Amino acid sequence: MQKTLTLPLILFCSFIYSQRPQGKRPDPVNITGTVIDKESGQPLEYATLVLQSIGNPDRVTGGITDTEGKFNVETFPGRYNVRIEFISYKTYELPEQTFRASTDLGTIILEVDVAQLNEVEVVGERTTVELRLDKKIYNVGTDLTVKGGSVTDVLDNVPSVTVDVEGNISLRGNESVRILINGKPSALSGLSPDALQQLPAEAIEKVEVITNPSARYDAEGTAGILNIILKQSKTTGLNGSVSVNAGNPTSYGGNVSLNLRSDNFNIFTNTSYRYRTGPGNALFEQENFNRDGFTASFQDEYRDYQRQSDGFNTNVGFEYFIDSTSSITNSFVYRKSNGDDTTDVDFFNFDAARNPTIQRNRFTNEVEDEEDIQYSLDYEKKFNDDGHELTLDYQYSTGSELENSIINEVVLGQNINLPTEQTINDENQKRELLQMDYVLPFGKDNVSQFEFGYRGTFNNFNTDFDFGILENGILDSDPNFSNELNYKEYVNALYTQLGSKFGKF
Repeated sequence: MQKTLTLPLILFCSFIYSQRPQGKRPDPVNITGTVIDKESGQPLEYATLVLQSIGNPDRVTGGITDTEGKFNVETFPGRYNVRIEFISYKTYELPEQTFRASTDLGTIILEVDVAQLNEVEVVGERTTVELRLDKKIYNVGTDLTVKGGSVTDVLDNVPSVTVDVEGNISLRGNESVRILINGKPSALSGLSPDALQQLPAEAIEKVEVITNPSARYDAEGTAGILNIILKQSKTTGLNGSVSVNAGNPTSYGGNVSLNLRSDNFNIFTNTSYRYRTGPGNALFEQENFNRDGFTASFQDEYRDYQRQSDGFNTNVGFEYFIDSTSSITNSFVYRKSNGDDTTDVDFFNFDAARNPTIQRNRFTNEVEDEEDIQYSLDYEKKFNDDGHELTLDYQYSTGSELENSIINEVVLGQNINLPTEQTINDENQKRELLQMDYVLPFGKDNVSQFEFGYRGTFNNFNTDFDFGILENGILDSDPNFSNELNYKEYVNALYTQLGSKFGKF
């Protein structure tokens, strides 16, 4: 009986449906608008407009913006939930919108999603460059060009930064660059550029190129400031990584990064060892002129370098979270390295007609030893997520560097051995840093910012340079070329700064 009734019922319903009058389908409408960036006011290309039907949520339509940030999407009249999305920006939403005719949504302003950007910086696989008003941020990815390398390899890939074969760093062609680690002076930056080559690339999260520094920084580095931010895992539990590397010319090393984190504390360490050799050669051609502007003589130099260095450094720290907004960090840095470099130079001298006059060979062997120790104590208090914060920092560091060079020179063709020369350069430094910074963003959308702080630097630097003739292993010092420099610097400074943004200014 049930099967008998089912068929007539279906036929009856189909008959009723077929008798419904067919209404005319409404004409489509156009939804238009423009999407711009909140900070720069520039249009955002490829931002996505999503129109989701309220009556039928599975029906979704939309489109993307063009090069001028404009969108023009055709849809049928109805009620929709509207979303404008763009990667790394906060989503803009207009719920329950009724569109009966073509509608212009006007200018839609999207704001950068800071939390999302921070997450990308930690787990991102690609190397990216962010451009800010006062700096460039180079987020270090997993580039094979820096795998197994040092921080100088990373810096050499940063736009406008160059590193020469000696490890000297320049910014836009100027070597007067201030190097900071996590926003502060560090023993890792050392007394010489070789110190940075002991810091592995895998330990770096990002590099900030600060070309317009705030008053909170020292007035050092006329070219700008390079701030190297080290990685520090935010994952609860024990995590870390171990890496080893080898290369040609002979170089090898390893790095261990460990992190133990809980709700109340964080213990971290980054320890590395690196050995490397650096052969090289160079040609210098020199032409000398007399007072009348005519060529007086020529000199050609052929140089052959053999460099060898190895170093160990470790950074151990303990961070205690007082509450969700404040923390105290203790850290200890120890670095030791040594090097053995030789330079073999052949001099060829000529007269004005390029007839040979004299030929010499100079052989220099330089042995270098460095050691740095640093202790830091930092307190940080965040009042909110908009950058309102207070930081207190104390740092004490010592550093020493000893360079011992022996120079032998021979006049070829005449078999004349010039006296063996020796130079000893002994540098020692003690530095204390005490700093307080208070930052208060205010105004609509925090477009204004007030800064106030204190900075005290207390530096003692000693350089003892000795030059003389080496006879039978004993140095006969020449007082006319030897000297000792004692430099003391005690600076107490207060600063305040107020900045705001008005339109494009």
